[in-house]
Amino acid sequence: MDSLSFALENGLTKEEFKLIVSKLKREPNENEIGVIAAMWSEHCSYKSSKFYLKKLPTKGKCVIQGPGENAGVIDIGDNQCLVFKIESHNHPSFIEPYQGAATGVGGILRDIFTMGARPIALMNSLRFGNPRKKDTKRIVNGVVSGIAGYGNCMGIPTIGGEVYFDDCYNGNPLVNAFAIGITKKDKIFKGLADGPGNPVFYLGAKTGKDGVKGAIMASDIFESEEDLDRPTVQIGDPFKEKLLLEACLEMFKLKGIVGIQDMGAAGLTSSASEMASRSNNGITIDLDKIPKRDSSITPYEMLLSESQERMLLVLNNKNNNKIKTIFRKWNLDSNKIGEVIKEKKFIIKSNKKIVVNLPVSILTDDCPMYKRKIKKPKSANNLKFLTLKEIAKIKFNTEDLLKKLLKDENICSREWVYRQFDYMVGTNTLIRPGSDASVIRIKGTKKAVALTTNCNSNYCELNPSIGASIAVAESTRNIIASGGKPLAITNCLNFGNPEKPEIMWQFSEAIDGLSRSSRTFKTPVVSGNVSLYNETYNKAIKPTPTISMVGILENYSLAKNQWFKESGDQIILIGNIKSDFGGSQVIKYLNIKRINRPPLINLKEHEKINTFIYKIIRKFKINSVHDISEGGLLVAVAESCFAPENKIGAKLNIKNDLTLFAESQGCYIVSAPKNEIKRIKTFGTKNNINVKVIGEVGGDSLNINEALNIKIDALYKIWNGGFPK
Repeated sequence: MDSLSFALENGLTKEEFKLIVSKLKREPNENEIGVIAAMWSEHCSYKSSKFYLKKLPTKGKCVIQGPGENAGVIDIGDNQCLVFKIESHNHPSFIEPYQGAATGVGGILRDIFTMGARPIALMNSLRFGNPRKKDTKRIVNGVVSGIAGYGNCMGIPTIGGEVYFDDCYNGNPLVNAFAIGITKKDKIFKGLADGPGNPVFYLGAKTGKDGVKGAIMASDIFESEEDLDRPTVQIGDPFKEKLLLEACLEMFKLKGIVGIQDMGAAGLTSSASEMASRSNNGITIDLDKIPKRDSSITPYEMLLSESQERMLLVLNNKNNNKIKTIFRKWNLDSNKIGEVIKEKKFIIKSNKKIVVNLPVSILTDDCPMYKRKIKKPKSANNLKFLTLKEIAKIKFNTEDLLKKLLKDENICSREWVYRQFDYMVGTNTLIRPGSDASVIRIKGTKKAVALTTNCNSNYCELNPSIGASIAVAESTRNIIASGGKPLAITNCLNFGNPEKPEIMWQFSEAIDGLSRSSRTFKTPVVSGNVSLYNETYNKAIKPTPTISMVGILENYSLAKNQWFKESGDQIILIGNIKSDFGGSQVIKYLNIKRINRPPLINLKEHEKINTFIYKIIRKFKINSVHDISEGGLLVAVAESCFAPENKIGAKLNIKNDLTLFAESQGCYIVSAPKNEIKRIKTFGTKNNINVKVIGEVGGDSLNINEALNIKIDALYKIWNGGFPK
């Protein structure tokens, strides 16, 4: 096969191949084509998104490390810092759901502990196709089992996440994995290759043929069953990763570690070239010294293998023997495979011959950056919404609608999923999955961390800018409702084919909305991932810019959940309910023409209400806090009745109209003792915040005047049984 044909087979375009030849002033060999193709893939180079990502706010008072390293790092005081990131494993999870999801968890965990942090929690954001399709059930079972199989074996709690279903994900599920760890500010390690002459060590499991060309596969669309190339999916071994984690954390106590990086997408190629690039050096590696699972493996396969549980280490010569002793103890390989060189070259040897000789820059800084064409789709023009007059004309039955929504696949209980995860391992989980945010304490301190992940792709489809803003805003509400202060975010930006102008318009708009919201809430973006080409049979997913947010509680006694607790407590609505039905869950159950305006959001007003909730949790006795999101106010109240240990009813004194199901932004449901209500309302008036008593906790039913009276047990049975059905 000639060089051009081989380049095209590896995902490069004809124009890109010509560019490579002009830069090298020669034709690359097959090994060189392979490594360039992997590093120029969308998954590694961000060539279609880099231009827009520069708009994101990445700095703040708490930020120690922003985008560009294995994970982001924020300061939480007392010489402690949190290390976190979210990444996609979408394409592999479609091909092989179990291994795709499992290795997604393994990869994100390595991103955390390669920075020197011990992982303390996992989350996930999952999107599947129509739940009535047989293939969706297969993928759901495989993905959930894969996440559980890896996380549980590692002994790291999976404490939160989200699951949504939509036809747009039929051929392209989304599996976004998040991990967070903790370390000390003076114990952060980066992916550097400083000091020419310093040795390069290979750590961990042996290299096999699994995951070869994984990064290239992740940057492509699926057009037929023939595209589902299973060898491109990695195979994980959580027990091996547990050994690698402990070995690395023990190694980090030594002096002389220059840099370390996980072998993730594009494996050895990406880790070696990126480490060299960050240090403005070169690197040389001898493939003969790498531990192999298969003696027939070729240089091309070794360079592009994404075998799991592997690290690349640069250290000074003094600690060679100590490294070997530690890794021998943990029954892992630790081979010296090369060294840092002054010449800025990426040089690979095999059988005493040079098989790759490239400038480091061609793999990193000199990757092409595209500002692709943008076109606003016609569907985004002339935004329509329901007026109050139109709402008044719509006939509906409150009880019937509430039951349908509680059973809906996008609202019903996710317990079927999270009960398969060990969310209590480590005994630090204070608020388990199922409430607005999960909360995990930091051992040895009074502090706790609040974690959440969000995105409503229905909103993003209608208006990507507003939808992305809402994803950030809802994340802040989740953190605030749990007693925390929002600090920073990591994002996973899932979109279709960037070569289509309409898709790039979605991406550009989402970045604008994300940036605007992040700046308002002072939650900088410290890490993240872009996943493009989420498209199958010419059908793109809805834009899905997933947000994972981290917040801090100065004292874990402040932690709140969404469940009502005491009979006689007053139920308070904070904020204003509006006629927001675009993209809402209730629309599918009403005879309403398509509304193409998502809920409106006033970011400054939203931030003002957030601050109010944050303060009343600290000033008054508050028994529960729950933000209003999918399904609207009545669904939020019903969910607040479904406490895991003690289900309790509520009697509401509110108008029975369709706004009960409006998904207005910036609103909360709070319950508090009667003797606190006057003080809370006075504080609301002082801060110009709408505070309205709408009912009382108690009894065994959910009641609205004459419009609704249904037993909580009956509603809970519908809600809790929705997912298994």
